[in-house]
Amino acid sequence: MVTSCGQISSPVLVLLAFLFLHGALSRAANDTIAKGQPLYGGQSLVSKRGKFELGFFQPDNSSQQWYVGIRYNQISTSDIVWVANRDAPITDLESSQLSISRDGNMVLLDHRNSPIWSTNVTNMASSAVPMVGVILDTGNLVLAEASNTSAVLWQSFDHFSDTWLPGGKLGRNKLTGEVDRLVAWRGYKDPSPSMFSLELDPRGTSQYLLNWNSSEQYWTSGNWSTADHIFTDVPEMTAANPSHGFPYTFGYVDAGNESYFTYHVEDDAVVAHFRMDVAGQVKFLMWVEGAGEWQQFWSQPKAQCDVYALCGPSGVCTENALPFCSCPRGFRRRRPLEWAQGDYTSGCARDTGLRCGARDVNGGEDRFYAMANVRLPIDAQSVVAASAGDCERACIDSCFCTAYSYNGSCSVWHGDLINLRDTSGIGTATGGGGGTISIRLAASEFSSAGDRSRRLVVGLVVAGFVVAATIIAVVSIVVIRRRSPRACKASRRVAEGSLVAFTYRDLQLATKNFSEKLGAGAFGSVFKGSLTDDAAQPVAVKKLEGRLQGEKQFRAEVSTIGTVQHVNLIRLLGFCSEGTRRLLVYEHMPNGSLDRHLFGATSSHLSWEARYQVALGIARGLDYLHGKCRDCIIHCDIKPENILLDDALAPKVADFGLAKLMGRDSSRVLTTMRGTAGYLAPEWVAGTAVTAKADVFSYGMVLFEVVSGRRNARQRPDGTVDFFPSTAASLLVGGGDLMGAVDGRIRGDADMAEVERACKIACWCVQDDERARPSMGTVVQVLEGLLEISVPPIPTSFKMLANPSKKYVEFFTCLPST
Repeated sequence: MVTSCGQISSPVLVLLAFLFLHGALSRAANDTIAKGQPLYGGQSLVSKRGKFELGFFQPDNSSQQWYVGIRYNQISTSDIVWVANRDAPITDLESSQLSISRDGNMVLLDHRNSPIWSTNVTNMASSAVPMVGVILDTGNLVLAEASNTSAVLWQSFDHFSDTWLPGGKLGRNKLTGEVDRLVAWRGYKDPSPSMFSLELDPRGTSQYLLNWNSSEQYWTSGNWSTADHIFTDVPEMTAANPSHGFPYTFGYVDAGNESYFTYHVEDDAVVAHFRMDVAGQVKFLMWVEGAGEWQQFWSQPKAQCDVYALCGPSGVCTENALPFCSCPRGFRRRRPLEWAQGDYTSGCARDTGLRCGARDVNGGEDRFYAMANVRLPIDAQSVVAASAGDCERACIDSCFCTAYSYNGSCSVWHGDLINLRDTSGIGTATGGGGGTISIRLAASEFSSAGDRSRRLVVGLVVAGFVVAATIIAVVSIVVIRRRSPRACKASRRVAEGSLVAFTYRDLQLATKNFSEKLGAGAFGSVFKGSLTDDAAQPVAVKKLEGRLQGEKQFRAEVSTIGTVQHVNLIRLLGFCSEGTRRLLVYEHMPNGSLDRHLFGATSSHLSWEARYQVALGIARGLDYLHGKCRDCIIHCDIKPENILLDDALAPKVADFGLAKLMGRDSSRVLTTMRGTAGYLAPEWVAGTAVTAKADVFSYGMVLFEVVSGRRNARQRPDGTVDFFPSTAASLLVGGGDLMGAVDGRIRGDADMAEVERACKIACWCVQDDERARPSMGTVVQVLEGLLEISVPPIPTSFKMLANPSKKYVEFFTCLPST
């Protein structure tokens, strides 16, 4: 199961696995096209060291359209990085050729011997000078003199398609004002240019712009800072150089006739590039051979729905959904085949046209569908209206009005709705909340007038339920407040499994005025207490500190852990909320947190058998949170400090202050970064939406520490960094002795079959691509010995950490500062 996960490729990469012809048709013997030696349909050229291939390809084998392009030759997917005839596909492969013409240009001829594409160089010194076309190991196709190939007259690096390869220049000609652009493919099987492009600002500044239709800007990098060597609006570039473990360096040149940026990948073994994606984002991608797919290293804009007009006219964009685009009620996809290829820009068309004042076949005038929780579309016009009814009437009276919104003031829209965005699943902190827009539809889109009565009945029923619930809530509060002030005596209610609402005075008495401190965390301190006078029922009382953050932590923990029960999850017994005082009452764990046993003086007392059972228990607890609760719960902060041990050393996952609930109908959730450096999954750092696989990554890092009995990263005396997960992964892949990976204090006690199993599954858990990581249910099965797994690939991040700077390792591996 895990093996198959490791081989999964994203839908984008599957769609980009183009077909190059080999076998039956002959293959060119070198890297050069010369006069009289054309490249015929079905043939290809390969660069000297075999890195890139130039040839004919067919992006959609269900159609008879062929292109000439350049692709990677040494990786397992046929990703196209440059296309010659994007706008003019050929239809007869065998009769087409790429050749050197009489005037020295490189030209693509179709079956009628008509030119489809040409390098179109007009300043040839002499047509008598023999010219050649050469594919280089950089991925650059050049037209040069046959006797001196360094005398380049034309190169594909000056005419990018959607991909910017290392060493290429992306800039602006100061004399002509022309700018180089990365222009996205129109669809995953359609290389023709789309509406989305990346270019250096044609106005002369040193910033990159993402544009729609070369007119609407929807993202900027900010100007280049020569002093800091970053774009001002891309602060993450502070680490974007090899000394910090990142694989590329940027350079800016402002010369006499041109300004441009270029970048280089320092490690020749790293395959990476920038790509203008079909969906309007610019991405930096790195090839991960072990996973057989591209790993996204960086992208902008961060939110997919920030791409201008991504979903076209009247289309609705929903973040973290697949597909991103949908049509509102009363509309349908205008061009379904284009939508299937990832091109949504055609948008949505009405199912029924508007009648504009006349009555439709059902005898009614146009009506409105209210769509709540939306980011309102652009180009609104203000109308004077005293009420929502007046605003509606102002829209219905105009034949061209398609929607209105009233929020104390009236806004109307004429024509297509652009940039309509569903924010119902996004918190207000990340741009959610939104407003309500009333979209105009034909009367036939609504059922008969009788449904108004039905809606009235439903509204009355709902109102009745709300009133009843309010009365019950008030009565409950009164009952709680009339309890004896010694609510901590309510051990019977605690035993029955209900949460007890304690007063602050109760918990002062229970903890002897918070006199015995058990520990402290980021959001408060924990004190030992007892719910009975004879201390027969010890508890741990967590006193949350801080105002805004504490309140958020308090609500998260009560709503999350208060609703679940599992032997490997800490049990919440009660709470207190009085003014700014917020406390949580947990069952007491006499053996403290796991980090004390692994890294403290008592670590030698935790045998291998105990450690393995701890690892299994943590996995079971997380499996319950992810898959067996009503809502999927992502813990978000798995680390040894948040694993508590009872008197039998059974583990319990604790500290749910950062937990995130995710409905069963959601696959991922967008939230602010949370957790602890050293255990953070790459998607947290990238700022993308997360899934339960973020917990899986953190668990893998914890499992490595359980095996080794040490922090994953520590500094050697010579200043270099010893990163244990990289060592364990290398031993696995290289067939080394894993006994050297086990804590030296318990090596004689360790079961090597269990050690190998733990190291394998830990390495699978920390794969860079979340799709390659197993579920926690699979982890449980592996640790129980019910499922065999293969040797995992070494994560790319481990390779980059082979010789990192201290600053980079401090953030990503939690190395203590010195």
